[in-house]
Amino acid sequence: MAQHPLLPVEEARARIMAALRTTEKESLPLARVLGRFLAEEAIARRTQPPADLSAMDGYAVRAADTLTVPARLRVVGEAPAGGAYTEHLNEGEAVRIFTGAPLPQGADAVVIQEDTSREGDVVVIEETATAGDHVRVCGLDFRTGDPGMPAGRKLSPADIALAAAMNLPQLEVRKQPVIAFFSTGDELVRPGAEPGPNQIISANNDGLAALILEAGGIPLDLGIARDTVGDIREIAARAEHADMLVTLGGASVGDHDLVQEALTPLGLDIDFWKIAMRPGKPLIFGKLGDTPMLGLPGNPVSALVCAILFLRPAIIRMQGGDTALHLTQARLGADLPQNGSREDYIRAGLDHVPGEIHVATPFPIQDSSMLSVLADASCLIVRKPHAEAVQAGGIVTVLPLRR
Repeated sequence: MAQHPLLPVEEARARIMAALRTTEKESLPLARVLGRFLAEEAIARRTQPPADLSAMDGYAVRAADTLTVPARLRVVGEAPAGGAYTEHLNEGEAVRIFTGAPLPQGADAVVIQEDTSREGDVVVIEETATAGDHVRVCGLDFRTGDPGMPAGRKLSPADIALAAAMNLPQLEVRKQPVIAFFSTGDELVRPGAEPGPNQIISANNDGLAALILEAGGIPLDLGIARDTVGDIREIAARAEHADMLVTLGGASVGDHDLVQEALTPLGLDIDFWKIAMRPGKPLIFGKLGDTPMLGLPGNPVSALVCAILFLRPAIIRMQGGDTALHLTQARLGADLPQNGSREDYIRAGLDHVPGEIHVATPFPIQDSSMLSVLADASCLIVRKPHAEAVQAGGIVTVLPLRR
């Protein structure tokens, strides 16, 4: 049978992203939107500051009255935070003012209290003021109608504080996509169970659930399917209302790799199968009816690396967010030989060197069965197909795994 060329990683990513639909919108209070993606541009409902405000404790003055120092000004009132001096400030006058209080009409500067001394109802100004000193002008932060945050932003605590300041008690965000998934294999048992003589502990379900949560999705763990067509079909049917179905294992060429055999009669339409990367060659993408389906390798390291490259951005894409991988550069900490015909993702440590770019040191053993190496990795060194050998000290492209 003729061999089809393996699909390049970037083309596989592009085809997956193009096939996905954005989830619907929902309106949520600010207390519930951390980490969610804005569905609509956030528009300010108020001007901030709403008036010219004092930025310091001191005295509100007319700058012209302080051109010659020391200047003696009569204190005619007080403006506490949450209050105001409502009269017009005239020549030769000053108002005791506190941080956050509005400037009186006629005042154009604040002299900080450290630059003054007080003699009864007279304040002695010891430093010349310039108009605008220690004043937060009206609208310095934003004005009513200003765009505050664009659609697609993943909301941080600072974003939520900004929304509150803009007088937005709730925001329109994208619904979190439900990602249904299951592993396949008679050899697998869940953590905590006693494996039989030919069985192993399944690591994929729990690792994938964590990645889905981290990316902003809702994991729907359908368990482990036995190596029968019937069991795979029965479990896959429970993903009917999910936004995406992910399978783990059963996507290779062995006699017991049954995912395609089981699901094709149910409407599985495969877009591509097998990509030019290591680890993770046996990757499937298509649709089961109207539901996008991603078939990850059963090997735990391969599954997680593929999930980082394909599933995480898919979850973000369904919420309208930025799907870029945010690759960066690092200096290589150990020699690397010439790469083969597949794009390679090498697990590595990433060390900070003050004043220089990070140093990425590949782990000496890259066996795809070793989850301990992936757990210790701070980045993946990305090597294009047929990349030339690189000696220690050379520059390589890396995908950071930890913030």
